Amino acid sequence: GLNPHAGEGGAFGDEEARHIAPAIAQARAEGLDASGPWPGDTVFMRARQGAFDIVVAQYHDQGLIPVKYLGLDEGVNVTVGLPFVRTSVDHGTAFDIAGRGIADPASLRAAVRMALKMTAT
Repeated sequence: GLNPHAGEGGAFGDEEARHIAPAIAQARAEGLDASGPWPGDTVFMRARQGAFDIVVAQYHDQGLIPVKYLGLDEGVNVTVGLPFVRTSVDHGTAFDIAGRGIADPASLRAAVRMALKMTAT
């Protein structure tokens, strides 16, 4: 969802009903196992328990704050819907530590592994 509590049936906005729910219905009609919209403040708890293969966040901070909290070193940002595979690390550019030999490459490795996995399928 985009709005708090996925809009609470229109009490906090109607983007879920006007835009997100129809997109989910279209994805289901095309054979995807899609569900939602789910409230952004709880969907990641369900994802962590294995309820979803992927969570589509509506904007940057909605998705990356919980992912970073759950595991910055293995977090991977994936952009879907592009005609090519696009993954990236889940942290910023770290210009402040560039060239100092102290950066942790774990998220980069995870992003490359995910890109290779996505390319193989």
